[in-house]
Amino acid sequence: MAAVPTAAATVTETDAPVVVFDGVCRLCSRWVRFLLAHDREGRLRFAAMQGVTGRALLQRHGLDPDDPTSFLWIDDGRGYRNSEAILRLVAGFGGVWRLVALLRLIPRPLRDAGYRLIARNRYRWFGRSSQCLVPDAATAQRFLD
Repeated sequence: MAAVPTAAATVTETDAPVVVFDGVCRLCSRWVRFLLAHDREGRLRFAAMQGVTGRALLQRHGLDPDDPTSFLWIDDGRGYRNSEAILRLVAGFGGVWRLVALLRLIPRPLRDAGYRLIARNRYRWFGRSSQCLVPDAATAQRFLD
């Protein structure tokens, strides 16, 4: 895989799983906090779609960084989108979280329609911040930009 340039370091998509999130969306920021709390091994890395790395990763996986209604999770160089990304990511925490994978029994078009409904209305329903999520000192090294 080709390297993705970042302000902090050069990272390849196979270094660690990467979550590309909307850094100004309050729901998305809460989602990142949830992931940080449950990723006990500290494997996940995060890139705001407003940053250099996030934009590059979205483009590399066929998503428009200027119309970010898709969620992107990259694991072992493979990009997963929308409901599939969320279910794989959460089920990967193991334990009781594996039960989330049962939601994959719901046909993907229905799951993704629900995802898109939330994604299109996320600012109206949950709010928007004037700046991207700022990580604390303990987790700053997990953010790529």
